[in-house]
Amino acid sequence: MTLRIYNTQSRSVEPFETIEPGVVRMYVCGVTPYAKAHVGHAMSSIVFDVIKRYLTYRGYTVRHVTNFTDIDDKIIARANREGISPDALTEEMIAEWHRETAALNVLPADVYPRATQEVDRIIAMIEELVRQGYAYECDGDVYYRVRAFEEYGKLSHRSLDDLLSGARIEIDERKEDPLDFALWKAAKPGEPFWESPWGAGRPGWHIECSAMCSHHLGGLVDIHGGGADLIFPHHENEIAQSEAALQAEPFARYWVHNGLLQLGGEKMSKSIGNLVPVDELIAQRRTAAFRVLVLQSHYRAPLTFTEEGLEAAQRGLDRITAALNPAAVASEPVPLDPGIAEATRAEFEAAMDDDFDTPKAMATIFALTRAINRSAGDPATRDAVDSARETLQSLLDVLGIAPDADAEPDLIGAAPFIDLLLRIREQLRAGKHWAEADAIRNGLNELGIRIEDGPEGATWRQEN
Repeated sequence: MTLRIYNTQSRSVEPFETIEPGVVRMYVCGVTPYAKAHVGHAMSSIVFDVIKRYLTYRGYTVRHVTNFTDIDDKIIARANREGISPDALTEEMIAEWHRETAALNVLPADVYPRATQEVDRIIAMIEELVRQGYAYECDGDVYYRVRAFEEYGKLSHRSLDDLLSGARIEIDERKEDPLDFALWKAAKPGEPFWESPWGAGRPGWHIECSAMCSHHLGGLVDIHGGGADLIFPHHENEIAQSEAALQAEPFARYWVHNGLLQLGGEKMSKSIGNLVPVDELIAQRRTAAFRVLVLQSHYRAPLTFTEEGLEAAQRGLDRITAALNPAAVASEPVPLDPGIAEATRAEFEAAMDDDFDTPKAMATIFALTRAINRSAGDPATRDAVDSARETLQSLLDVLGIAPDADAEPDLIGAAPFIDLLLRIREQLRAGKHWAEADAIRNGLNELGIRIEDGPEGATWRQEN
């Protein structure tokens, strides 16, 4: 099956064809490092990590660039409040981000450009836009002429009239048109600045990504990604800037946007204080469970984050962990279909080839997990079980699911003994020796080991 991807611009699923055969140029908008990252940031990072992993699995070489917007009003405001430089603040937050994404098992990008390190290229692109008549200077600011770009709105599918009537537009009498947006901002007292042909100032938000794509990925890209909240105005403005400056289109062949994360059905908001920081997931050792939760929802759909949902994801992860254990033995093992490993891989690839349908891919993984757990220890199909385990591990690697990622070092060594106790407990339950079985469960509970009984047998995990 040919890989097909949903393109936000065309609003359709399209066959995937790259600019350069066998190579994917992927640019994903990164974070503004002024505060701790939250689970919404983590969700987006996991989505594009899985896309990258699957493209690599399919044989592509992925050139992946993710930026840091390290100069911004929010950065300046917080740095001023704390009495530190913006650079000191962003260095701390960027280092923290790298630590957190590593804990989330997110593969690093090839390049992490920063706005402050790309100013010369940003200025050069703005100069080109001015030269071509797409931008104009006004009292040290430079604005983009939205109406000069005839296809403006083609990504978000909004007309200029709709934008004027419905959008919140910053009022500035100096602009030629209320829709025009800033490419360069004249310096204000106490703010960082760079010298430019229009005087001291700093870049606007949107222009940095256009300049970075142009420099690090050769101008045009195969996949441009980010959250759905970036479709307008950020990505719409990127298209206008890049296609005008480069005189080439499309700037991105495929626009890929992940749905947004909500907490208990309510949008996350700093103003009401309902953000869940990534470091909380890490401290609770639930990063792998969170990845499972994310992948059980389609990347384009909104995701509701609840404690119950995370607990359910953890239980699923526990079943996967049990299936990977070579010492596991089912209480009454049944023969395993020798063709299940090959069939599962084919179903997994068919799901992922269909716009990275991770819910269906996860369903194939859980089906294989159930089969392994029911057949573990069956001497007649031992080779089939071993092959199924290898396939399961391979597919988990494609999705970046590492079941033991959050395990404490001392528990890794104790795991075989805990598994042995669970097998003894299963035998006691099968013989209706309930008191002895409960004694094992209670003893493990006292040691902080939680036992979950399910149709596929018992699994365990450490209580947080």
